[in-house]
Amino acid sequence: MDVHVRDLRYFLAVADELHVTRAAARMFVSQPALSKQIRALEAAVRAPPFARGPGGVSLTAAGRALLPHARAVVAEWDAGRSALAEVVAADARVLVLGLSVSVGRGLLAAVGEAFGERHLDWRLELRQARFGDPTVGLAAGDSDVGFCWLPLPEDPRLQARVLFTEPRMVALPTQHRLAARSEVTMEDLRDEPFLALPESAGPLRAFWLGEDARGGRPARVAAVVHGPEEVVEALGRGTGVALIAAGNAEIYRRPEYVVRPVPGLAPAQLAVAWRAGDPRPAVHDLVAACVDHARRARPTYRRD
Repeated sequence: MDVHVRDLRYFLAVADELHVTRAAARMFVSQPALSKQIRALEAAVRAPPFARGPGGVSLTAAGRALLPHARAVVAEWDAGRSALAEVVAADARVLVLGLSVSVGRGLLAAVGEAFGERHLDWRLELRQARFGDPTVGLAAGDSDVGFCWLPLPEDPRLQARVLFTEPRMVALPTQHRLAARSEVTMEDLRDEPFLALPESAGPLRAFWLGEDARGGRPARVAAVVHGPEEVVEALGRGTGVALIAAGNAEIYRRPEYVVRPVPGLAPAQLAVAWRAGDPRPAVHDLVAACVDHARRARPTYRRD
């Protein structure tokens, strides 16, 4: 019976951890599922690779003999899979950029130019995501690189680099009672109705409701918004107020609302994100172009 590469991965995880529970957590499977695959491997090689004891497991003579060959097989398969992925990607020659709002800050133009100079035969496509998807298509595989606001959901498949750190400000309908102030505190906003991201946005919804500065008091949600234009429309109707990044206040400048600083409120972070382990050089070159532009950029913020 042939052994599957998956079974060798499970074997290596147990061999490295010498503990079935820790190995299962490392491989993101249940302990019974991992144990089942180890038994299948044992049947295939006709020898037990591990000896079980009260403190965990240890390698048997058979396990020690198998170990270097298992590592070599898995490493060769990973190299082959990466090579195949590069060939498939080369045929496509398209990278999809996910975003939920216009990123501005000179980012798209500068990054597109820098990336295009290095990859003349690649094309960048933009994918607009709704506020309910904080990974802007990365988790679902719809995007290759994304411009995301932190925090992202906890997901070991994703990596991110911060590009811009900007103040969070409050957007107020023009006729709002606080609009005449030069700045507004979170205490001033305690009982104000807020525009909220969908619950599927997870920790990002809490961040843009300012829950980190409410002292445990829940926000009063007036409406759920799914995109930037919905935010502008709701502000224009006076439905509620919203926290907004300073850079986005510049992009979405409208007569329907004004923005004011909120002293003491932790800043927002705009990041470039991608899937961990993506082998394509084009992806990493695009990320590097984003980081390089952000390092040299000098954003200016709207102050009404």
